[in-house]
Amino acid sequence: MIGTRPVIIIGAGGHAGVLISTIRVLHREIIGILHPDLSLMGQTIDGICVLGNDDRVKYYTPDSVELVNGIGSVSVPEKRKEVYLKFKKDGYAFATIIHPTATVIEDVQLGEGVQIMAGAIVQAGCEIGDNVIINSGAVIDHDCTIGEHVHIATGAVLSGGILIDKMVHVGTAATIIQGISIGERTIIGAGAVVIKNISAGKKATGNPAREYNAD
Repeated sequence: MIGTRPVIIIGAGGHAGVLISTIRVLHREIIGILHPDLSLMGQTIDGICVLGNDDRVKYYTPDSVELVNGIGSVSVPEKRKEVYLKFKKDGYAFATIIHPTATVIEDVQLGEGVQIMAGAIVQAGCEIGDNVIINSGAVIDHDCTIGEHVHIATGAVLSGGILIDKMVHVGTAATIIQGISIGERTIIGAGAVVIKNISAGKKATGNPAREYNAD
């Protein structure tokens, strides 16, 4: 599950910076950063060399490195998904990154490229899909299922038995009570308290949260 190959970071924003610090704590080698701005090639960000744009990954065979998706997701994580699928199509694998201060119970099932940040807790019986971010201090209680390309933001709390479909963003400090289902491509606003199911493609905000059209 947890690889040992050197890694290449995709992106150089705030989320990438947090990942770099985590990877250093894990004592994994970082080869460099991919950045679309070719004028940055050869420069350093957070002490890591910018290799160039996405095309530079082709200098490394898929079996020699793992990639780390440093693209964050403020809302519906379309860009993050696109980056993941693009490199998967070319045969590259994404590293699973778990901060040493996170608590992940042994029977938890983790997809590829999952990132579990500092202080997060993932309890027994959970299934976490590919390319998911569980951000700092988030709590995922027992028997939750989280689909692909989801972002559980800082300090969010998911009680037991919750189903989160793919491409969902759960905002900072949001709370979802037990047994709730959240439809795909939904945004749960920061601080929302969700006490009933939320349909696909909606936004939900407030306490208690009310859903409305995302457009």
